[in-house]
Amino acid sequence: MSETLTGTIPTSTRLDKALAEATDLSRERIKGLIAEGAVEIAGRRATTPSAKVEAGTPFTIALPAPTPLEAEPQDIPLAVAYEDEHLIVVDKPAGMVVHPAAGNRDGTLVNALLHHCKGELSGINGVERPGIVHRIDKDTSGLLVVAKTDSAHEGLAKQFAEHSISRRYIAICAGQPKPAEGTIDARLGRSDRDRKKMAVLPPDASRGKHAVTHYRTINSWGIASKLECRLETGRTHQVRVHCASIGHPLLGDPQYGRDPKALRPILEKLGFKRQALHAASLGFVHPATGGRVDFQADLPRDMVELIDEIAR
Repeated sequence: MSETLTGTIPTSTRLDKALAEATDLSRERIKGLIAEGAVEIAGRRATTPSAKVEAGTPFTIALPAPTPLEAEPQDIPLAVAYEDEHLIVVDKPAGMVVHPAAGNRDGTLVNALLHHCKGELSGINGVERPGIVHRIDKDTSGLLVVAKTDSAHEGLAKQFAEHSISRRYIAICAGQPKPAEGTIDARLGRSDRDRKKMAVLPPDASRGKHAVTHYRTINSWGIASKLECRLETGRTHQVRVHCASIGHPLLGDPQYGRDPKALRPILEKLGFKRQALHAASLGFVHPATGGRVDFQADLPRDMVELIDEIAR
């Protein structure tokens, strides 16, 4: 259903910035609406996003109904850590893909969110969809924040781009890292041998991205250790590749490690077939209120059971 937004310019500045301040739309969405001829300023059609406007000037935006996403809503249970009209924080279970793709057209987090948030999504860049600003691997469990509105999506995306989001992971790795606490600063990019895998690249490589992980050993049993990993950056498979690069791959990781022989009977007994990695905490500045928010997610049962078996 289409909607008409009306109001007055809040501050004297460029048009797209002023309208973003006055509405729940991102500047990119405002620019698109101006290009579509959907914005009027003082009764005249706006044509230039950078045009200067004065505070108090009336505006009208003819906001079209969001285009439905091709993905289908599905009634899939979700563990919701927090939710308001702007965003939702979900504790994703291991085994769930975040976004539909070839081979995973349904049963994803997006399918679940489309059902859970039905009627609450204002549309991200004109599409009725949840605003996915970051992902965690299918077989990694833990916290994800998802935007419901255009402005929340823009605000969260900016924080992720600036690496100001606080993210803490709990991992179970092979062996005992020495030193017990440290920083892994290693550039990551696609592996030359297998394009589906990431790899550590030389510091002066012209490709890949800078990546930093701070780790701390919480417990160690010699053959395995429980680590806390804090991400300074958020690259694909970052914790998994970084831990493997220092000789301590995550238990159960099918891509980046080989489980120690002594631990294989335990993993087989428990049927543990995924990387032992959990996004345990997530903190950021709420894009609507400006206040700091922090969320925690307990370790899932399979990782608790794995730790209990190793510690015996």
